[in-house]
Amino acid sequence: MYKVNYELRLAKSGIQGKGAYATTNIPKRKKIGDLGGVIISLRAARKKARVTKEIAIVELTDTTALDASVNSNSLRYINHSCSPNAYIRVTSTRVEFYTLRNIRKGEELTADYGITHHEGKLPCRCGAKNCRGFI
Repeated sequence: MYKVNYELRLAKSGIQGKGAYATTNIPKRKKIGDLGGVIISLRAARKKARVTKEIAIVELTDTTALDASVNSNSLRYINHSCSPNAYIRVTSTRVEFYTLRNIRKGEELTADYGITHHEGKLPCRCGAKNCRGFI
């Protein structure tokens, strides 16, 4: 159901823990894939987020969320950057990642989580020149 269209390598990231790195050049405007996980109620997602150290939950609708800590894939390790090379498209049933520009082999994939991801309270460590300081 959830497909990754390009092979990614997981390795230590200077941004946060592990990161997802391209194993080949990926052209701009291409779908990288769909984040794996299970769909749960938004209420259950928020409860889990309060007690989990590493949050891997994306709100899909007003009542549902994707829990990427279960049945996940390598896209789970795409870290935040204020100057990303990919973007996130959220639908009512999935979370898709697309490239914004050409990505070189060995480059870490990043996406802008936006300030709503952690309610603007989590310090950002992306290191971008245009870093907002918080996610």
